Amino acid sequence: MTKHVLCAVDLTHKKSEAELLKKAAALAEFYGASLSVVTVIPDYGMSFVGSFFPQGTMKTAVADANAQLHDFVAKTLPDFGAVQHIVEVGTVYEMVLDAIKRSKADLVVIGAHKPDLTERIQGPNSARVARTAPCSVLVVRD
Repeated sequence: MTKHVLCAVDLTHKKSEAELLKKAAALAEFYGASLSVVTVIPDYGMSFVGSFFPQGTMKTAVADANAQLHDFVAKTLPDFGAVQHIVEVGTVYEMVLDAIKRSKADLVVIGAHKPDLTERIQGPNSARVARTAPCSVLVVRD
């Protein structure tokens, strides 16, 4: 039985991600499960790159993403109730997998966007999450 649903959203695609979040919320309601929503901010990749940005830039970005995530969830699910909001920094699929473990999710809902050339070479995040997640994963195509 599903007890905790985790929905991974990309705040740069709010329109399609709103539909994804609504589906995750419907599943959580159906199962009587709790709901978490995670978004991931990419990191600099190398500490050398980070040296080109003013100190505190990443902290500000995380705070802004957290505010955007709360606003997005409130507008998308105005009557849902309690939702855990998670903002991660790093590689998308790695951080979603980390959020799965930390939130103890037993169902993950993630979107699959039309892949560009880079994703065809590296593999889309949703495929990587689906291959390696320790729980069930629902991939919703937009």
